[in-house]
This record gives sequence, structure tokens and C-alpha cells, in this order.
Amino acid sequence: MTHRNSGSATERRTQERSPSERWRSSLTEIAPNTILIRGYPLDEAMGRLGFAEAVYLLLMGELPTPAIGRMLNAVLVSSIDHGVTPPSTLAARNVATSGAPLKDCVAAGILAFGPHHGGDIESCMRFLDSGLTKMRGGLTVQQAADAIVGECVAENEVPPGFGHRLHTRDPRAARLFQMALELEVEGEHVRLIRVTERSLDAYKDHFGRALPVNVDGAIAAICADLGFAYELGNAIFLISRLPGLIAHAHEERTRQSPMRQIDPKDHDYDGAGRRRLPEGRK
Repeated sequence: MTHRNSGSATERRTQERSPSERWRSSLTEIAPNTILIRGYPLDEAMGRLGFAEAVYLLLMGELPTPAIGRMLNAVLVSSIDHGVTPPSTLAARNVATSGAPLKDCVAAGILAFGPHHGGDIESCMRFLDSGLTKMRGGLTVQQAADAIVGECVAENEVPPGFGHRLHTRDPRAARLFQMALELEVEGEHVRLIRVTERSLDAYKDHFGRALPVNVDGAIAAICADLGFAYELGNAIFLISRLPGLIAHAHEERTRQSPMRQIDPKDHDYDGAGRRRLPEGRK
């Protein structure tokens, strides 16, 4: 007489564990014909939540207010791509020219994120929190800004979230700050980074250039004011840049010859010229 296998030993041990021994997740519940994201049915969210709102829900556990949802959407759009020169883009294209699958190309781009590319957001959030700690100790916002700038100057280090290799005024940062003010989500981190930017003006000669807030700094201040943890600030950049990496890898695979040597300074842009968004899109 043969007996039907009732499951692997691992499966049986899992079934036998008491509730207190089983590991837990609060993100997504899956059951037959049901998918709940933080308790909300995914099929009901489809068409009713924007992508940025769904990202906020998954990462933060609750639905964002309309203002926060719109702000996060702008943050995600702000870093969606920045041309062919960033290290992550070059990594994705270099893998793509070998004929590797799209997923491998994009993975290579993601692995190229580091402290100087995409990682400045977490560093800037920590930098700003060091200033807020000084304010809680009795300093004014101006005194705190002067103090954290002075610490960087003493170490001859550019504060994270300031300066850009190309932009003398990062248009993305300016727009994000404008929206934070309009949507009334501007908080102590944004206020501190704006004052810190003015404090840095006194050190143009020391650093050899002006150091305005860049998009990483703006994202850091805004994400901190929205309550994101340090590590999630970097994750927001990753989510934002992923479509750009996909687009560059796909273009490399479909427009260029295989196994070429890629020189980012040797390229010409041949896409659409400057154009306006349709009326009604604000």
C-alpha cells in the first residue's frame, strides 16, 4: 500500500510552528482572489491611486494626503533621468552593448548608485538632522546652519546635497521647493536647508564655486519633512531613476551597434526639441 506524500519536511515543520514562532510581515496579505496592500484591496486602488500614492502607502503604511501624494509624485519625476553621463546610465549602456538581457543592464545601473550618485540623499538627511539637533539644544536656525556649514568647511568637505557638476542653479530643486511651499508641506528640514544654502554663500572662495542646493538636497529635505527614514530617501531616488535606466538600456540595444566603446562626451542629442506640456497639466 502506497501513501501519498503529505509535503516536504520543511513544509510540515512550517505548518507545525506555533503562531509565536512564525515570522511576520505587515506589507501585503495574499489569499485566494484577494490582494491587500497595507489592508487596501489592490484592485480597488487601481485607477484610484496614482503610482506615487501607492509607493507612499507601501513604504509608509498609510495613504498620503492629496498634497503629499502630489509632492511625492513631483519628487519621483524630478530624477527620472539626467542624460547619458551619470555613472548608473553608463553602466546600464555598457552592459547593454554586450547584448545582455534588459534586466541585467538595469541591474548594473542600480549597482552603480553610491555615496556620490544617489547616495547623497541619505547623507543630506543626516546632515540636516545634525543641524536640527543643534536647534533643539537652543540654537536659532541661522546659528545651526552656520554651525553645520562651519564643520564641513573645517573638514574641507562639500556639504551633501549642495553643488552640481553641471548646474549652477538646479531647476529641479527650485521647482520642488516651490511646490513644497504651495502645497504647505514645507517643514523644518526645508527651512534649514534654505538657510544653509545662504550660509554657504560666504564660502564661495573657499570651495572655488557657489554651492546651491541640488536635486538630491531638495529631495532629502522634503522626504525628511514627509517622515521618510534615511534609507528610504535613497530608495526614492532608486524608484525615480529606474525608468531612465530602462530607457537608456533599451535605446542602446535598439539604436547602437554591439560591443562599442561608449564615450559620453561623443554623443549628440537628436530627440524632440523643447516643447510645452498640454493645457490642463499643472
